[in-house]
Amino acid sequence: MESEYIYHITTLKEWEAAKAKNEYTPMNYEQDGFIHCSIEKQIPGVIDRFYKDQKGLVKLKIEKVKVQRPVLFELAHDIDELFPHIYGALNLDSVVSVDVIS
Repeated sequence: MESEYIYHITTLKEWEAAKAKNEYTPMNYEQDGFIHCSIEKQIPGVIDRFYKDQKGLVKLKIEKVKVQRPVLFELAHDIDELFPHIYGALNLDSVVSVDVIS
């Protein structure tokens, strides 16, 4: 069964800025065209590949049904896994928890 939650790693600084704007788009959104997310079991690999040795990170737990933009599971060809992508700004009321991870 597919989980009702997806996750996104960002910096505490970006999360604080999102709260001020009342929506979240990461710095690389314009370049990528979507918000990179993961399912729970993918998080350790994502942190290892993209955030190694970074500090000030938080993990957003997002309730999928509350996201107001399209959420598509798409293939990451380099590791042959499906990852959820949010196409548009993330509405903050879909975030059910924010955990500091480093």
